[in-house]
Amino acid sequence: MSSCRWLSLSKDTKYGSKMALNMFRLRATCPVFWKVFQFRPLSCEPLIVQMSKCTDEEEIFDLIERNKATLSEKQVGHAFNVLWRLQTQKTSSLKNVESVRDHPQFPTLYNLTTNKIEAMSDDTLVNVLHIAQQFAVAVHDPLVESLVTEAWKRLERFDINVLSTFSACLADQHLYYSPLMGKIADIVNRKLDSIQDLRSLSVLMISISSLISQHFQEKLVKKTELLFDTIDSSQVTTARKIVQFLGNVKCSHFPLLERCDKVFLSNVNHLDLDSIRNILAAYRFLQFYSFAFILMAKKRLTEMIPLFNHPANFVKLFVTLGPLAGPQEKKQLESTMLLMSEELTSQQALEVVVAMEEMESRNSHLIKKIASVLHKNLENYTPTELLEITQTLIFLHFPSKEVFMKLRELLFSYLKVSVQVKEIVSLSCALSMLPSPHTDEAVMSRIEALLPQCDLSNLNDFATSVLRWIHYDHMYLSKFTGKQLKLLQKLDHYSCQRLQQSNNFHLLWEELKYSKGDWFHQLVVEETIAAFQCLMDEINYTNVARIGFFISRTNYLSTSLLDRIAAVVVQQIEKIHPFSILGIILPFSILNYDPPQKDEFFGLCMQCLHSHLVLTSSLSSRVQLRLMELNRAVCLECPEFQIPWFHDRFCQQQYNKDIGSMNGAQQQIYKLLAEILGGPNFVKASVLSPYYYAVEFECILNKRKKPLPYGTHNVTLGKPARMFWESNIQIVGSSLPPGAERIAFEFLDSKAFCRNIPHLKGKSAMKKRHLEILGYRVIQIPHFEWNSMALSTKDARMDYLRQHIFGEGTS
Repeated sequence: MSSCRWLSLSKDTKYGSKMALNMFRLRATCPVFWKVFQFRPLSCEPLIVQMSKCTDEEEIFDLIERNKATLSEKQVGHAFNVLWRLQTQKTSSLKNVESVRDHPQFPTLYNLTTNKIEAMSDDTLVNVLHIAQQFAVAVHDPLVESLVTEAWKRLERFDINVLSTFSACLADQHLYYSPLMGKIADIVNRKLDSIQDLRSLSVLMISISSLISQHFQEKLVKKTELLFDTIDSSQVTTARKIVQFLGNVKCSHFPLLERCDKVFLSNVNHLDLDSIRNILAAYRFLQFYSFAFILMAKKRLTEMIPLFNHPANFVKLFVTLGPLAGPQEKKQLESTMLLMSEELTSQQALEVVVAMEEMESRNSHLIKKIASVLHKNLENYTPTELLEITQTLIFLHFPSKEVFMKLRELLFSYLKVSVQVKEIVSLSCALSMLPSPHTDEAVMSRIEALLPQCDLSNLNDFATSVLRWIHYDHMYLSKFTGKQLKLLQKLDHYSCQRLQQSNNFHLLWEELKYSKGDWFHQLVVEETIAAFQCLMDEINYTNVARIGFFISRTNYLSTSLLDRIAAVVVQQIEKIHPFSILGIILPFSILNYDPPQKDEFFGLCMQCLHSHLVLTSSLSSRVQLRLMELNRAVCLECPEFQIPWFHDRFCQQQYNKDIGSMNGAQQQIYKLLAEILGGPNFVKASVLSPYYYAVEFECILNKRKKPLPYGTHNVTLGKPARMFWESNIQIVGSSLPPGAERIAFEFLDSKAFCRNIPHLKGKSAMKKRHLEILGYRVIQIPHFEWNSMALSTKDARMDYLRQHIFGEGTS
């Protein structure tokens, strides 16, 4: 029964009927009066209240149908609110927004809304637009277009909350670069000082992030810092949007990230799988390391493993938890995924196989199952996704030639028709990973034609591909190497040309940040360094760590750039976050260079780090290795601190692996040493010193410089090294006869030196220094000496070694 009843002045049926008849006569004789004083069905409660009490869509649509002639714009807006509320109250498996849009009575609401757009308030207008989009009404639908057009007219008068909701609607339509979004960005810029609502501002920042300048970005970050204390510590959504904005604009603002991180950690129970997944992805992209959050995320996600039995949700869990999980959790994830593998969609299979690469999975059964799904759907993937699949299957050692043959066919077919530079780069890179007896000349020609359109990142990727092809052609004795070398020269030419035209540090960095630098020829390296030197004045506290990391990767010693980095740190240390210190000091360590103000520079770096040393019980092997190196350096170089050595077990685990076979130069040196010293028993290979330095070769001379034999316990070449000295660590070789000395030999390949000059890099210099502290005399043999014309004969090399071993005062 309807809740609406006609009001009656009496229970008398005749009187009621007579009154109704008079009303209809009045309507016929006086339409103007009737229009002004509409006779509406009244109820015991207002229509908006009745709508709010509806418990399903049928009830609300029934109310709309029965009252369509009298609904106001406010009631129309409320109807949308109730319909959306009913959807949000459903579990994810029962949600079906399309069912609302496709309901037989939805056109009634649609038409009512269209007719009342101009009469709607700002808040109702934008709210209806937002909900209509949630109900999957198409962006090109006349209703959506009319709502957007009306909102555009009112844009300047919108308050900040309405403006933020409208910007989110435009973002949902992917109108990030539209003139309308540009207008919103302009309004935010003009009114930024008066904005006090961080929740609304965070939404706006995400929406306009594709359009803002560097200066505007800095203003938004400063405003966010000012308003952060005004939000409640439970506002996880606002903190999450701030992190998302920083990711969008590629801004690793560590102080703001730390404040957001504290909000997340204090609201652990409010973070669902999607929230944790997005936060971890943003942290990784921004190179922000929160050990506490990772531990919390691992614990929360592990608890979720039994809760998901549907592929859609379990894939998300697998992808998020997998790279963090320990052996037991990985086994549990893989076994569950194996049961679901045949139900996966093409995109889910891609996500899983990429996660397996990150997990370094060796579950051959699961790899085979996922590869089967990928194989069936190869034609559905984009060029970039095909590149991911190629990289991942190669990394996972998947052995199927059939899959790789189909991949090659698809890549070639896409390459023939593709016109986008990004796609062609991905296709070429993927093809270069699949060994072939010959390289298709059409591929080379396609790359060559694109070079004028390429930025430095594209040129880097193309050069990497060409170098792989050259390597394969050498393997297969192909005839096309000459063409590839010419293409490599053209890549160098266009790289140098683009570098010479660079006049903005930020733009140059955007093109170079993903380059490892190892593909550059010497000329391109010099041009790159020269470009940064020209833009040195733009190096400041915001980018000093980035340029430090890049210089470390190039292995190129530029004293002027390093001096500039040191000067920026000395002048602006209070603005530099401890997380940036690694990138700053890395080139000085790797390239073995001290700036003019070294004491002040390194002292400030250490002070900055002291306030932020955090160690957890769960450290990655890389962090443990760095901690071991620090422990070793302090023990050897600063014994007055009396710091204990606590890495024996870690080092034994690390060095209990096969160290691999010797290269050609090392084998030559070993044979010549054995010949010079009197036989294999007089030279020891693959020795571990105290504190676990790997020594390539070692010999002992007595006080008369005569070699001493080692006996029968020499180490076989290529086998794991063993500790030769006494088990208790001693700085002096107590087991030697009086006056005897230990000599360590180390062959230094090109990686031990700076790229542009024969300057020994920091790691090898420190190893030499530490071995000398341990009592060794260290003989380092540079590759450019050993492979020089002067040492081209066996006799010359033997004389070289004799001079270093037995010569007076040599080392």
